[in-house]
Amino acid sequence: MTNNDNTADDLDGRVQAVLAEHDPKTTTPRDFLGARFDAGLAWLHFPEGYGGLGLSQTYQARIDAAFEASGAPAGGGGKNLIGMNMGAPTIAAFGTDAQKQEFLRPLYIGDHVYCQLFSEPGAGSDLAAVATRAARDGDDWIVSGQKVWTSVAQNADMGLLLARIDPSVPKHAGLTYFLCDMTLPGINIRPLRQITGEAEFNEVFFTDVRIPDACRLGAEGDGWKVATTTLSNERVSYVSTSGGVAREAGMIGKLAAAWRDDPALRNNTMYDELLRLWVESEVFRLVGERLRQQLTVGQPGPEGSGIKLAFARLAQAISGLEVELQGESGLRYDDWTMRTADNVDFIGRDAGYRYLRARGNSIEGGTSEIQRNIIAERVLQLPAEPRADKGVAWKDLAK
Repeated sequence: MTNNDNTADDLDGRVQAVLAEHDPKTTTPRDFLGARFDAGLAWLHFPEGYGGLGLSQTYQARIDAAFEASGAPAGGGGKNLIGMNMGAPTIAAFGTDAQKQEFLRPLYIGDHVYCQLFSEPGAGSDLAAVATRAARDGDDWIVSGQKVWTSVAQNADMGLLLARIDPSVPKHAGLTYFLCDMTLPGINIRPLRQITGEAEFNEVFFTDVRIPDACRLGAEGDGWKVATTTLSNERVSYVSTSGGVAREAGMIGKLAAAWRDDPALRNNTMYDELLRLWVESEVFRLVGERLRQQLTVGQPGPEGSGIKLAFARLAQAISGLEVELQGESGLRYDDWTMRTADNVDFIGRDAGYRYLRARGNSIEGGTSEIQRNIIAERVLQLPAEPRADKGVAWKDLAK
């Protein structure tokens, strides 16, 4: 028997031991996830004691499938996508032992729901231009400024915060990254209504918010380096958002089902377009699988920008054809009610919702234009675009 076989058998045994001692049918989700974390089966590649066993990510899909088949709850309580997909890998990569000990377990069991405090009114695509200021005051940092387009901030316990500590150096160099308690005094959250009627996003105001230095993630001035790890993991997460590994999952499945269910809607022109989008969706699915396999040996790189770019383009094209296929009924929309959204439901509502919501896919998580720049410069190794701000102190840039 090979070492790989021994490892797989050992993991199977660990899974069965957790299931035997904590039956998902009778154990609360929080207690079950705590047991899974303590057994090192949350993130296998994380160090022992922090939800992992120091193993390759190769085995992660195997144990995830075993737990899912048993009816076990998903990590994060199924409500913590930003924490699970972006916060946890960033904390694992840059956190001190004390920070991993303090933050990873509550994140995994769903006690700490996370939001991402990156974008600002004057710093969206140009994220390094953030103006939210963090000034050192003894063992704390005093933070003032504004963030915008912050998903689920209204329900968040913690935030991934990027702030400027030194305006006298070039914009990429003067940033620091914090884990921010969203209940701290001085934080004000206001909902933003979007084209779907929902207030899925928020603007967040910081007024002299005091954050302990113990919540600083990475070194002072290394915020851009830490933030790019968060962003790389965010872009890769679009693979699962779009439907994961199953063929015809996600939006292409909705479109194909509509075609099959009502022959009266069909015509040759739409059939040709449907087949083209089906093939492209299948290519996207397989490329995503390959990227997931590459992640078993390390953090995601700039190739995640290709996934994010393809996801946005496909989602918009598929939702557009679905509305066209539905005719008049495709123009109907189920609910314009102003309401906050705890989680984004890309797939589960009607064609009108999918069409409207997909408009944001080319903006959120880094615009499609920025993804093309990243692909050109960091994947294809093309010359970088001229930059007038290179080497110039942030305080001296035109605002």
